Amino acid sequence: MTAIPFVTLADARYGEAVEVAPLIRRVVAHNPSKFTYLGTGTYIVGSPARGASVAVIDPGPKLDEHRDALAAALDGQTVSAILVTHCHADHSPLAAWLRAETGAPTVAFGPHPRPTDDDLDDPDDPADDETERDADASTPTDTPSSEPAKIEETTDHDFVPDVRAADGEVVAAGDGWTMRAVLTPGHTSNHTCFTLDEERALFTGDHIMGWSTTVIAPPDGDMRAYFESLRRVEGRRDHTFWPTHGAPVTDTAPFVEAFIAHRLQREANVLAAIRNGETSIKEIVRLLYADVRKQLHAPARRSVLAHVIKLVDDGVVAVDGGGRPRIRSIYRPV
Repeated sequence: MTAIPFVTLADARYGEAVEVAPLIRRVVAHNPSKFTYLGTGTYIVGSPARGASVAVIDPGPKLDEHRDALAAALDGQTVSAILVTHCHADHSPLAAWLRAETGAPTVAFGPHPRPTDDDLDDPDDPADDETERDADASTPTDTPSSEPAKIEETTDHDFVPDVRAADGEVVAAGDGWTMRAVLTPGHTSNHTCFTLDEERALFTGDHIMGWSTTVIAPPDGDMRAYFESLRRVEGRRDHTFWPTHGAPVTDTAPFVEAFIAHRLQREANVLAAIRNGETSIKEIVRLLYADVRKQLHAPARRSVLAHVIKLVDDGVVAVDGGGRPRIRSIYRPV
């Protein structure tokens, strides 16, 4: 697979507002996991001076210590907008508290769509064996060994923004800073990045993370939309990516190019596996993720499903017997 030049965040410095750029501070929540890396990074954009107007990006999960850290960091300042990239439970839940405390409007593309009855009818994807069911307790970012490994992230369905951001619209501004919405569906259908115009800096949420590839989990995750959003960001040529999880990316062009190449190669490998007689997603994952711990095979099946849905839509793969693509479906090349 194409190597992505990931960058690591050496020190999360939980509970502390750290100035990471002249107009940017970051407060990292103490919620490390296999989805969040060291934790959710909430960004505060604007001058740190008392009385200054600021915007807050991704307030984060409902954790008392993170709420208190944000309250301390924002003391004496005016929050003009609360920007939310998407509605996973590590990004948006504290927005309600911050709105109540400050009166600032919440801004996002829209709420996360609730699953339909047809989505909920999709059967569970059970683990293959005890090795897959039990997480590796030696890895601190995994779920505890007594719990099944999560297939995808928990969603905050209660979040509904006060202001629905249109693509390219200025959503907040203050002394020396302007924030603009950049619609980037794929990880979720409502995923939105926000750009700090003056610095050519893009706050990428989970669209592009510095430490890992992004989970694309149907039905709301959409691989075709994700490809299109990656190519859109590639064309922007931002100077810096500030992901919600992990360190900033300063060499942005080759980084996003590597993301696209990685996904294209994975798609080609999935198609080759089907053409070579691997008829189920479970078989494809066992083949393509043979060097990946089995605890991660369940989320890998969701990612392969996203690729297969795109291949079915492209007309190069078909569902045997018809119907919509599912984890348990049998596939054949066209």
